[in-house]
Amino acid sequence: MDLETRILIVDDDEGIRTLISEFLAKHGFATATAADPIEMREMMTHQTYDLIVLDVMMPREDGLTALRHFGDDAPPVIMLSAVGSDIDRIVGLELGADDYLAKPCNPRELLARIRTVLRRHGKGAASEQRGAANDDGQAEPNSGENLNFAGWRMDIGLRLLFDPENRLIALSDGEFRLLRAFAEHPRRVLNRDQLLEWSRGEETEHYDRAIDVQLSRLRRKLAGGRGSEDIIRTVRNEGYLFAPSVTRG
Repeated sequence: MDLETRILIVDDDEGIRTLISEFLAKHGFATATAADPIEMREMMTHQTYDLIVLDVMMPREDGLTALRHFGDDAPPVIMLSAVGSDIDRIVGLELGADDYLAKPCNPRELLARIRTVLRRHGKGAASEQRGAANDDGQAEPNSGENLNFAGWRMDIGLRLLFDPENRLIALSDGEFRLLRAFAEHPRRVLNRDQLLEWSRGEETEHYDRAIDVQLSRLRRKLAGGRGSEDIIRTVRNEGYLFAPSVTRG
């Protein structure tokens, strides 16, 4: 990371803002803070940010309300919320948050989540690993650990997805893990419990609605490639089927 990677921390708790800001600054980020979404929007009119860390519970305007007003060109968002806010987490994912972390959180875990989201959006440290661009100016990173299906490529090492035209498709952490679960178990019917187990691991939370949200967003993002209508099929009363064959390498 370098000081061109700008992170905005939005939280009404000054102590949390300072802690996160100082920790991220020590790891090479340029950081700024806002006490609420109103201040956040004012700052965003004067500066662009690569990622926003956004608290949910704030007195003047909550983070979920602020997220609803984000446009398509908004930077990726990691939401922070009190432990046990299940509804907030699901709503945050529905509204387009890239990741969600319970408070109080370990700053190192937040750092890891930030790096993952930035890699997914083509920013930060991963940009330094991606090598040369192709003739169209499109990045062509490759860690050597790939899952290939229907012209698509998942780079497991860098946690990136490329469509059949080799364009980088931005996925949230949950969407990437869900797609990986499908791609590693192709041509078999998977129910929600299996998808939760394989895509969330030890963090499994048995929310059918959460899987529905992730799946809906994933299908929309797969919709642009050739043969995309056949990639993830619904099997009535049983689950979902990842239809294409998958190769590694």
